[in-house]
Amino acid sequence: FVRTPSVCLSESSSRAAAISLLFCPWYLSYSVQEELKRGSVIGNIAKDLGLEVGRLSARKARVDMEGSDRQYCGINLRNGDLLVADRIDREEHCGEKPSCVLKFDLLLENPLELHRLNLQVQDVNDNAPVFPKDIIKLEIRESAVKGARYRINAAQDADIGKNSVESYILQQNPHFVFSIQTTSAGSKYGELVLDKELDREEQQEMKLLLTAVDGGSPQRSGTVVIHVIVLDANDNAPVFTEAVYTAALPENSPLKTKVIIVSATDADEGVNGEVTYEFSRLSDKSQKLFSLDEKTGEISVTGDIDYEEGSKYEVFVEAKDGYGLSSEAKVIIDVTDVNDNAPVLYLKSLSNPIPENSSPGTQVGIINVQDRDSENNRQVRCSIQQNVPFKLVPSIKNYYSLVTTGQLDRELVSDYNITITATDEGSPPLSSSKTVELSVADINDNTPVFEEQSYSAYVTENNKPGSTLCSVTARDPDWRQNGTVIYSLLAGEVNGAPVSSYLSVNGDTGVIHAVRSFDYEQFRSFKVHVMARDNGSPPLSSNVTISVFISDVNDNSPQILYPAPEGNSFMTELVPKAAHGGSLVSKVIAVDADSGQNAWLSYHIVKSTDPGLFTIGLHSGEIRTQRDISESDSMKQNLIVAVKDNGQPSLSATCSMYLLISDNLAEVKPRLLFDGAVAIPSAYLPPNYADVDGTGTLRSTYNYDAYLTTGSRTSDFKFVTSYNDNTLPADQTLKKSLTDFADAFGDCDTSPEVGKAVKSFYTYFYYCRFTLVQ
Repeated sequence: FVRTPSVCLSESSSRAAAISLLFCPWYLSYSVQEELKRGSVIGNIAKDLGLEVGRLSARKARVDMEGSDRQYCGINLRNGDLLVADRIDREEHCGEKPSCVLKFDLLLENPLELHRLNLQVQDVNDNAPVFPKDIIKLEIRESAVKGARYRINAAQDADIGKNSVESYILQQNPHFVFSIQTTSAGSKYGELVLDKELDREEQQEMKLLLTAVDGGSPQRSGTVVIHVIVLDANDNAPVFTEAVYTAALPENSPLKTKVIIVSATDADEGVNGEVTYEFSRLSDKSQKLFSLDEKTGEISVTGDIDYEEGSKYEVFVEAKDGYGLSSEAKVIIDVTDVNDNAPVLYLKSLSNPIPENSSPGTQVGIINVQDRDSENNRQVRCSIQQNVPFKLVPSIKNYYSLVTTGQLDRELVSDYNITITATDEGSPPLSSSKTVELSVADINDNTPVFEEQSYSAYVTENNKPGSTLCSVTARDPDWRQNGTVIYSLLAGEVNGAPVSSYLSVNGDTGVIHAVRSFDYEQFRSFKVHVMARDNGSPPLSSNVTISVFISDVNDNSPQILYPAPEGNSFMTELVPKAAHGGSLVSKVIAVDADSGQNAWLSYHIVKSTDPGLFTIGLHSGEIRTQRDISESDSMKQNLIVAVKDNGQPSLSATCSMYLLISDNLAEVKPRLLFDGAVAIPSAYLPPNYADVDGTGTLRSTYNYDAYLTTGSRTSDFKFVTSYNDNTLPADQTLKKSLTDFADAFGDCDTSPEVGKAVKSFYTYFYYCRFTLVQ
């Protein structure tokens, strides 16, 4: 091999730094004989180029022939040997050219690298000499003198140099010898030389065997029979008007197109002066392309003329007279190029797929363009379609690098069909296109995004554990595991307990389930946080807040604070006999732990001693006289009061109210007033209850009313205990002095009607309001 010393040049030295094609401008040359067996070793390309044998496979080393898709050479990736991969026929590639050089490209990837290879194909003697015809017919007049010469078309040998025709051997005979001559154009031909005069009467014809021998080893030969017919005398040979004819023929000329007319004249008369034409010497290819009119000498087209297959043809025309004298002229046919070949694009290398986080300027592939035309017709410009983040950067001759121009995003475009167009400079210009299919590899660059900024879930109290509250959904546009979303609850507490003891989330679907049954009266809402995480590496995540609202169910009956519910100790209320219709007698106080409609209470007298004497406020619980009390009314009145909420279904509670009608309240015995102590209800007082007058829900302070009486000046009585630390204590007593009462309870208001009774009967009847402050 021969390597021209030089320095490898990186194309990035004069272009964008991201272009990393390494091109070595030297030609690494090898010499090889044609027709070697497949697998024959040409040389060790790894050693000659200083390449690492172990990385040839990883770098996808390969050898391509310039302008051809056939693989004539290959690389043994294990040891770096350059091998013969297909039959190499020097005559097929180079014909009669004295030097036959095939050009190859060695391509490597990671990084991209290009080396030029020249393969000098040496001729071997694989072709025997061949005469144009099997039999050469010569008609020679007997008058021919000794030394007369008769042209014989030379044998053709596709080989070159010493492997071509070297000598001729004529069969021994008494009349002729064989001689080799050279024309002014440099071509060789044979002559049959008359060495002894002919005598037609002695011998009318003879057949001589002429053998052409080449100089190869081993020698090859070809033969032709020269059939000599002895005629009467003809002493003038035809003479061409020109020794060498030239013609220009555009490629793609149609069949029967006239190329040129050759002409020869003969000074003889009659048959001896009649000239005919024939090809004396032409190649197999020329024989398929041209024909010769034997009478007119016109050469015309009989095949497809293609400049790229052959730009010049040389044919030899022989002119013969009627009796065998002949001469030869050379015809040179120059084929002119027509722009009939569109450029051809070859994708030499492609990094597919390309990661979406590749920086602008990343090299993706190598494009090679070839045009078989000549001069301007083979000058090519390459362009790339618009609206794609790629561009073509010229590299070495006829090579382009495909590089990125912007940031790729697989979620926007996952695949590109990049159309590259090559246009030549011919007139009219021809073009061709090639589409490069490129996929973008996903990178985990997108965080899962919830469909909502926050979620609200509503659940009715007393729900079943495991019931579904709501579902959350997060989208991740990444691919496969990078876009697979897993849901989980973030650690936290609800009322001092782990959030996981209240809710659970399905990691795959995002469905939120209740772990336990909720109680509206314990808490009405809480918040949890759900995380959506993808399966990328590293994983990305986002959080969302879920507000859980518990709705009330009517699961609590009204609680009666005053008087004591039925079955407990009771208290007797005193009613002045002089009370008029509409007088306030007492008040039933009740609360409900539920809320809204479920805590909207109504009061009803379900049973009474005298149904027409007392009435109760539907929403206030105030017991009032319906009419004036008469003498006929019973002194003792019993009422059974029901308190109902407004839930569906409605829940209720009942209590008994004992009323005593008397003219002299001071003389009523204490035992009639109290059966033991006043009942102190133990019900839970919620922080709000229904304000039935306004049908709204109170949020700040709450009032509970109690009606208390005393029997005589010497008696004390207790107030109902308040269930808020900010109200009056439960064990305070009220003395018989009005001053004492005022000192003990500053916010108690004395009822006007009861005040009159106090003055008359020394009996005290008080209406006190206890205020609960939240």
